[in-house]
Amino acid sequence: MSGTARRAQVLAVAAEEFAAHGLHGASTEAIAREAGITQAYVFRMFGTKKALFLELVQAAFARVSDGMRDVAEGRSGLDALSAMGAQYYGLLADRTGLLLQLQGFAACGDPEVRDAVRACFARMWDTAADGNGLDPVTVKTFLAFGMLLNAGAAMDVGQVEEPWADGVRTRIQAGLFEHVTTETNR
Repeated sequence: MSGTARRAQVLAVAAEEFAAHGLHGASTEAIAREAGITQAYVFRMFGTKKALFLELVQAAFARVSDGMRDVAEGRSGLDALSAMGAQYYGLLADRTGLLLQLQGFAACGDPEVRDAVRACFARMWDTAADGNGLDPVTVKTFLAFGMLLNAGAAMDVGQVEEPWADGVRTRIQAGLFEHVTTETNR
């Protein structure tokens, strides 16, 4: 297996391990065993367990920000927000990526992780706000609904037949945000 292919394999195995167990609960020994390599080789590729975790968390956030940016290209205002929302809703199907983001938030007690997650969240904020002419309160509301969708996806509300679960998984339409501005929320 080429070095590039091996690295991709280890990242895929590690993504599952970190998504399930977080920074402190994940086992580099389990990652190495699943990938069919030694634990020393994992450390040779990534340096530290935290460096591997951060690479995966940052990649999970980047997939969301990049996807939102790509679908909003050539659009502005609530039209851009609607496209980003639809893209985001679709990305929730990537359960591993979603859980990696949530594990990143959970590990923010570590200053290095916190700084990396802050930078990822800032990029997501900027993606929603940049060039769209949207009020900061609108961006905040949009991202807040996104966090609710994250929580729902993490709880796998698609498998729950209850009114509250129906409410959580309801896709938000852009028209909801028309009245959400700094001016109307003073």
